[in-house]
Amino acid sequence: MTALDILPHTDHLAILLDTARAALERYDLPPGSTVSLVNLSENATYKVEAPDGRRWALRIHRHGYHSRMAIASELAWRVALRQSGVVATPVPVTGRDGEAIQEVSHPRLPQPRHAVLSHWETGDEPGIGEDLSAPFETLGEVTARMHIHARQWQRPSWFTRLTWDFETALGENPHWGRWREGVGMDAERTKIFARTVQVIGKRLHAYGKAPERFGLIHCDLRLANLLIEGHEVKVIDFDDSGFSWYMYDAATPVSFYEHEPQVPALLDAWKTGYRKVLPILKEDEAEIPTFIMLRRILLVAWVASHIEAEFPQQLGAGFTAGAIPLCEDYLSRFA
Repeated sequence: MTALDILPHTDHLAILLDTARAALERYDLPPGSTVSLVNLSENATYKVEAPDGRRWALRIHRHGYHSRMAIASELAWRVALRQSGVVATPVPVTGRDGEAIQEVSHPRLPQPRHAVLSHWETGDEPGIGEDLSAPFETLGEVTARMHIHARQWQRPSWFTRLTWDFETALGENPHWGRWREGVGMDAERTKIFARTVQVIGKRLHAYGKAPERFGLIHCDLRLANLLIEGHEVKVIDFDDSGFSWYMYDAATPVSFYEHEPQVPALLDAWKTGYRKVLPILKEDEAEIPTFIMLRRILLVAWVASHIEAEFPQQLGAGFTAGAIPLCEDYLSRFA
């Protein structure tokens, strides 16, 4: 926890907004450009609008989550995916110094923050209440193409990203906090979660991390990180991209909605699209429910570790409670 974390939320937002405004001075933007908050999660993301209507997305990175080299690695893959025609991704903008990553200080911040500006991507964020069968099928195709690219792309020698495996998700070294500290967790819920986590761990240990199963992926293809424009599905926010199981990318599109009745049909659509590009082996398909369960419990930990933000507060203890039927169903099938 930093000094910023214990400030009132309004003060926190004001400091980040000042930092965002200072960051704009590093770029050759039209005079009179304005900045407004889009969301606050791991990072603070802002919309930048020029008087002539042009728009950009500005990300102020959370301190301590990614190094400058890790951010540069994210941008390198993002650019490579777009340039190769695999998928539309946000294009980073270099500052006046020619660098895509800027460091911005604020007198009330203990450390400078990394800032990245990208061209604004048009499109609409899909909602779980919509008919998403066609977009999920397209997303499956896009995901398979991203997996092919990740396997074939010659990464820079300095490339570094987080690894998302059992240990760093639900184990003793979690990136997003401990699931046992979930909001509303009690003794009975802890017992059910613990049994579920144990089964997940055993199955993933048996499944293994062979190169055809484990590699560089987006890791966070949830609806908020997708934009739909016509028949095209664009992918944004690669902040959590890293090394994990390829089939984990099948689980993240249903993040926060794993309990919804349309999820099985959406997963079928995703698999149909994926198979247009790559086969899904029986062993890989069999573990998709495990990755969905891992993701849900990982998000229970994320909600607790980000409870200062508005969206996690909205989810709260209800999100933890809502995972119990999913755990029970998973245990009935795999324990």
